[in-house]
Amino acid sequence: MLIAQISDPHIVPPGALLYGGVDTAGFLRRAVAALNALEPPPDIVVITGDLVDKGEPAEYDHLRALLAPLAAPVFVIPGNHDSREPLRAAFAADGYLPGDGFLNYAIDDFPVRLIALDTLVPGEGGGELCAERLLWLDRALAAAPDRPTAVMMHHPPFATGIERMDRAGLREPEAFGAIIARHGQVERILCGHLHRAIERRFAGTVAGTAPSTAHQIRLDINPGAPLRFMFEPPGYQLHLWQGGGLVSHTAVFGDWPGPYPLRAAAAAV
Repeated sequence: MLIAQISDPHIVPPGALLYGGVDTAGFLRRAVAALNALEPPPDIVVITGDLVDKGEPAEYDHLRALLAPLAAPVFVIPGNHDSREPLRAAFAADGYLPGDGFLNYAIDDFPVRLIALDTLVPGEGGGELCAERLLWLDRALAAAPDRPTAVMMHHPPFATGIERMDRAGLREPEAFGAIIARHGQVERILCGHLHRAIERRFAGTVAGTAPSTAHQIRLDINPGAPLRFMFEPPGYQLHLWQGGGLVSHTAVFGDWPGPYPLRAAAAAV
């Protein structure tokens, strides 16, 4: 099974640019085309939050139009820039989101089970998993203890060293970690929010963040560093299940020279 993960597209209304200069729609169009061209094709595409920038219905309408060409099924979760009810309405016809409450759900149709968590706190940059959401997670994992599982959530459950983003991280990740540690079938925790590829061991598994399809957060781990973004190559992750574990690859979108035969490439250097 092949899971393609994209994150943080930050779609704005048609014709608008994020921050007055970032064509997030153009970036997402390129991402969709690249995912459709992958060989082998992904079985599913997951989008780990900040689907749009202000949580407005017009943004979700634009997002749905941009995602429509994707050949693989798409599963989404909210990030801190999203709004729960407009997101629910925009994806209601797909049939996997709950009709009310938090946007938590499980997908059991593939070799790797998918558990999706809603960490949104309306009006705040940080996220949380309250007692209700944690109880839901514990029960969802307990329902299929022998199924390899990927958990997807927007806010990573660990500090990254990018101080300004860590201040808007997941509150009290220890309670989440205690649940994950009790369920050994969790192969990986798929997150967004950081606009960079970052990984860490966590609660007996691996947790990581995917790059954005658009702009990336500047890698600056100096204390007190301002939050800035870069036009580094936008990227995605591919999580490959072959029966013995989930192997994750990070790649970038764009047109690059190659591929070349390795011997010829070495001779040309």
